[in-house]
Amino acid sequence: MKFIIHPLLFVLSFAMAAPARQPNIVFILADDLGWSDTTLYGTTTYYETPHIQALVDQGMLLRQAYTASPVCSPTRASIMSGNYPSRYGITQARCGGGEVRLEANPVEKDSPNRTTLELLTATRFPTDVYTLTEFLKDNGYLTAHFGKWHLGAEPYSPYEQGFDVDIPHTYGGFGDNFIAPWSNKDLQKLPHKDGDHIEDIMAEQAADFIKAHAKNDKPFFLNYWAFSVHSPWYAKESYAKEFLAKRDPLNPQSNPVYAGMVKSFDDAVGTIVAALKDEGIFDNTLIIFTSDNGGNTWGPPANKTGPSFAADIPGTCNFPLRDGKGSLYEGGIRVPTAFVWPKKIPASEVTDEMFNSVDYFPTIASLIGLEMPSDLKIDGMDLSKILSGKKGDRNEQFYYYPHYSGMNPGPVAGVRVNDWKLLRYFHANIDQTHLIELYNLDKDIIERQNVASRYPEIVKQLSARLDYYIEKTQTTVPIPNPVYPKQKVTKQTWR
Repeated sequence: MKFIIHPLLFVLSFAMAAPARQPNIVFILADDLGWSDTTLYGTTTYYETPHIQALVDQGMLLRQAYTASPVCSPTRASIMSGNYPSRYGITQARCGGGEVRLEANPVEKDSPNRTTLELLTATRFPTDVYTLTEFLKDNGYLTAHFGKWHLGAEPYSPYEQGFDVDIPHTYGGFGDNFIAPWSNKDLQKLPHKDGDHIEDIMAEQAADFIKAHAKNDKPFFLNYWAFSVHSPWYAKESYAKEFLAKRDPLNPQSNPVYAGMVKSFDDAVGTIVAALKDEGIFDNTLIIFTSDNGGNTWGPPANKTGPSFAADIPGTCNFPLRDGKGSLYEGGIRVPTAFVWPKKIPASEVTDEMFNSVDYFPTIASLIGLEMPSDLKIDGMDLSKILSGKKGDRNEQFYYYPHYSGMNPGPVAGVRVNDWKLLRYFHANIDQTHLIELYNLDKDIIERQNVASRYPEIVKQLSARLDYYIEKTQTTVPIPNPVYPKQKVTKQTWR
């Protein structure tokens, strides 16, 4: 007897047997976009981010997402590696060019007014680190990087870290202007006309990649690491004038050029999302939206590269968070963050679970159903369960910024345990002992009240946890400045 298989049954049986295609991944990383620079948290009446808002409304918003550093290069290293960046000596945003240095060391000498010798940061992300990109590539993904890298030029570029595509393949920033013509030779190779905004061009490049690979058998990992809204602050003139007209000088967010840059970045997000939807792959794409550190509140307030009417207006304000980029207060390390994956992650949801930039690697792997290599030891945690409304496992995190710069008064490390946050300013007292600050973020999100003297036992407990992280990550710490004139100074020189 012959059995005749109906053609439809054959198709159905093949479809049932065929493995499900892995989701595409789009990782959108803003540069210097503050926690209050979008409409996501109800903290701005000035900036306009309709495309970002529309995207995040389709996923889960994180209210307590942090970066491992208050500046860009270390945070980027933490995303790529799943590790705290001090493991690699990367503590400052100096990975664009210049001297190649693969470890951190204290400076040989410093000003006698400084109590502490700050560190010289490593200036390259080492290529022997197994990255998120390499992991995805090993599991069948096509990988592409668009925009700012700032972890090193060749032989430390995206190509050496697992990316198949890198556009515009520039190692650091991009020059001195966000509006074409650009001084950066790498950008000059991209199709553009005078007056184009860099984010428009980069988003078009990313959209072209999406369209070219939407129907491939291989899923793609698209890293869109924006140049915006980093200085030099320079917006489209029409956008700057639009925000000048609605400017309220009493509002701490009132720089029309910065606002115009936020809008151009928002446009770029809209372009990328539109490409995913036009190609019918939005529903099978995991989209992550975040920033590399807090908003720049300290400078350059007199930036002359933008229209003259904004030259003396500070960049942004992260209120209700304290300070911004370059600081370990909340404004420097708490960042806007969301995960979007239609039909997989609930829409219009919010979580207060803690998340750190070291967690992206294991969380992404878990979300898409891939097992991490058993021999890979990382600091990050798989926090995928918080995206379904469950409680996460992270109740501690470590921060490190051993530098004098911008908002930061001196080399500092920090640890958060539940709602308590401790900051240790290394050797910052007159006698070169550590200066300690303690805050309860549940009661004091603005970090106005240093309660270290009221809770000595909590200081002791958190200090021990900070020492644990420093030892665990083999972090190089600053040392006392040997030429600091202890006997001649009667007050702190940096507070």
